[in-house]
Amino acid sequence: MKLLSNSDHPQAILRFGLGLGAAATLSLSGAEFTPEPQYRHGEILVPAFRSNEAKRATVSIPLAEEYLRKGALAWAGSQGCVSCHTTGLYMVTRPALTRQLGRPLEEMRTFFVHELREDLATRRDVLLNSTRPARVIYTAAGLADWDSHVTRTLSTETRQALAQMLDLQLDTGTWGTLDCWPPYESDAFHLATQAAMAIAAAPGWLAELKDERQLAGVAKLKNYLRNTPPPHDYGRVLLLWASARIPDLLPAEKKHELLNVLSKHQRPDGGWSIRTFAAPEAWGGGNRAQKLRQEPEFSDPPSDGHQTGLALIVLSEHGIPATDPRVQRGLRWLKENQRESGRWWTRSLNTDSSHYITYSGTAYPLLALGLWGEIPIQPHSDTARPL
Repeated sequence: MKLLSNSDHPQAILRFGLGLGAAATLSLSGAEFTPEPQYRHGEILVPAFRSNEAKRATVSIPLAEEYLRKGALAWAGSQGCVSCHTTGLYMVTRPALTRQLGRPLEEMRTFFVHELREDLATRRDVLLNSTRPARVIYTAAGLADWDSHVTRTLSTETRQALAQMLDLQLDTGTWGTLDCWPPYESDAFHLATQAAMAIAAAPGWLAELKDERQLAGVAKLKNYLRNTPPPHDYGRVLLLWASARIPDLLPAEKKHELLNVLSKHQRPDGGWSIRTFAAPEAWGGGNRAQKLRQEPEFSDPPSDGHQTGLALIVLSEHGIPATDPRVQRGLRWLKENQRESGRWWTRSLNTDSSHYITYSGTAYPLLALGLWGEIPIQPHSDTARPL
């Protein structure tokens, strides 16, 4: 299938972005109503996503990239925080596509630096509460990925963010979490894998690290990931991903075992479904179990963009060849299942309203297509901006 390729304060983002279109109209018991947009801020309007939205005949890379850009800008402008599911996802995926799509939004890095400075001025006990540890980890990871793929130079801000991240580390080697909103803020294991990838992404940081306390923190993190059983197969996939970034994290036989776990979940249509990677009781301490078990698709959940994109990313980073049938079938699913709005459908594990997981459900497929050579590298892509 053919692919179609193409301000110092966070309030500056109010000036950016136009809507993707009017909100969708649904019918319920014969009454027409307009659901809330998925993202809305200023002139940015991203409509609610419908599971029955029509599929595109050809993949549109520009539409997918536009959705990621507007979603990130709208969330930063309306919510003013680094979130795992939107702004954090933008910064840990979009920089890796710089050669294909041009530089990511400078406004987002400015926003992350602003959030970092606020966190640096916040008491440690406050940062240990609620979802703050996750936000600190994603701030460090986003800045590290920017350095890795955009400037290719370690920045002072990334050094500061990694130091603060390790300062919040618990004695167990991981970070505190609310265990509330799967898949991102639902277990400490997830945060540990993201912290490991932040450390690995920062160019030269680990090799040059001399601070004894930070070195001890890295060692604690590795020990945690090596010795703590993942809470579910989704956690095993994240561990496999982190082990691609930190080669000495796991022995070869363990990586092979985890690759088999990933492979066994591939669906007959070539995709993967996040719902097969954990029992309902394993997500967020089981707080979504009743909802998930009542879903009509519970016994046979469909493939989704989030898990299919993630699986293909992990296979790529572990050096699986493009001729591998798992890869070919997965890429075919991505090419056949993008929706008209540019998104790939992924149903939320938490609610049936905003479906914010469709953000990673689009970011992961886009990154996967880039890693597998399905998006052409552009000339002068290190400085170009997408149209």
